[in-house]
Amino acid sequence: MTDTIKVALVTGASSGIGEATARALKTAGYIVYGAARRKDRMANLEAEGIKTLSLDVTDEGSMTACIDEILKNEGRLDVLVNNAGYGSFGAVEDVPMTEARRQIEVNLFGLARMTQLVLPVMRKQNSGKIVNISSMGGKIWTPFGAWYHATKFAVEGFSDALRLEVKPFGIDVILIEPGGIQTDWGTIAAENLSESSSKGAYADAANKVAQSLDKMYKGTGLTKPEVIANCIAKAVQKRRPKTRYLLGYMAKPSVFMKNLLGDKIYDKIIMKMI
Repeated sequence: MTDTIKVALVTGASSGIGEATARALKTAGYIVYGAARRKDRMANLEAEGIKTLSLDVTDEGSMTACIDEILKNEGRLDVLVNNAGYGSFGAVEDVPMTEARRQIEVNLFGLARMTQLVLPVMRKQNSGKIVNISSMGGKIWTPFGAWYHATKFAVEGFSDALRLEVKPFGIDVILIEPGGIQTDWGTIAAENLSESSSKGAYADAANKVAQSLDKMYKGTGLTKPEVIANCIAKAVQKRRPKTRYLLGYMAKPSVFMKNLLGDKIYDKIIMKMI
């Protein structure tokens, strides 16, 4: 390859935002690597000329091998899209600490370790874009999402601090804060919530939230993942991208409402909505 062709890695590329982003970056002219735990679920991307790798962001050997393979093949890496993640919902009292730790391991520590692994080559190139998929859930909160929101609030702070550290090396850090997106995220969160809190002290409210999530994410009113993917593709091509992009169903109204009304009124509105 020539130095003018840039290389991108998208984690969690087997579905949803990750899959759409891999396609968008390929269309934009990048050499794209899509990575996920189940490589077989990316056969459609391979058929479109996107290279695929197996990646488990909770496994050090898997993460190291993924980056080593790309650098061996291409000699560079220009864009990392840290998209791998999931939503684990449940009452704080009910969620086992093993599951809480797994949520943090995937959504925060996996993102952080992938970032560590790409920084040396990006510093050497004096250029690079690190895109961290956060959420409007990194700025607002909902009941039964404590561990998920904790990881996304952490991704926000992590990314802001990282941005200051790597800017002198020509590396940009970009936060993407999606609202409700047409993916299986909500159905997975609803399943986790039902599994952990459908019985006991929190059952009534938990079952209502689970039903609401399931209905919403099986409907057609949410934003398509391609909207987020196109935003990412445009952002990484900008010389001076914004530090964060808040977009998607209810993202801007929800954050605006929380900032305008304050915590206690926001809490009341959220509980009435449930």
